[in-house]
Amino acid sequence: MSGFVDREDLNKALETLKNGGLILYPTDTIWGIGCDATNPEAVEKVFQLKGRDKSKSLIVLLHNDNQLASYVNEIPEVAYQLIEYTEKPLTIVYSNAKNLAPNAIAEDGSIGIRIVKHPFCEQLLQRFRKPIISTSANISGAPTAKDFDEIADAIKEGVDYIVAYGRDVATDGKSSTIMKLDPSGKFEFIRK
Repeated sequence: MSGFVDREDLNKALETLKNGGLILYPTDTIWGIGCDATNPEAVEKVFQLKGRDKSKSLIVLLHNDNQLASYVNEIPEVAYQLIEYTEKPLTIVYSNAKNLAPNAIAEDGSIGIRIVKHPFCEQLLQRFRKPIISTSANISGAPTAKDFDEIADAIKEGVDYIVAYGRDVATDGKSSTIMKLDPSGKFEFIRK
């Protein structure tokens, strides 16, 4: 995948996020629906568009593990090692989330966070300076789209901006591995 990111494409995605809108964008795994993870109204739009049960938590993306302390109260030391050495996309569910939209945080106070390694996402996150929601670009319960062309029209029509970057790139259609990590460092896999 080329590292070239069109500035105009990036700027339109940024403006949409800043204005509380939804974007459809490529990530390091599959295409996602995204919004400002600190904006409850924007997060609500994600649930509405997907028809997703509000008790199901969402994932947020960050571009750097230095940002974790801004959104999680206690980060086990092992988290930094897992992030550094993992080769596949890894979402870690942390206890005691903070500074995020309340409706983005699970009922038990946890939040799934992935440090993303993807040319477009990294630049978008660096410039936006806040976490972005990432949830699969499908209606809840429908199959996950493997590439842009498989995304349902209802999703494409329901977002405020569709990123041009990566539309022609096929993914393996796999979501990230999800691991729950408690403050003591004990962990369990939720999705491998």
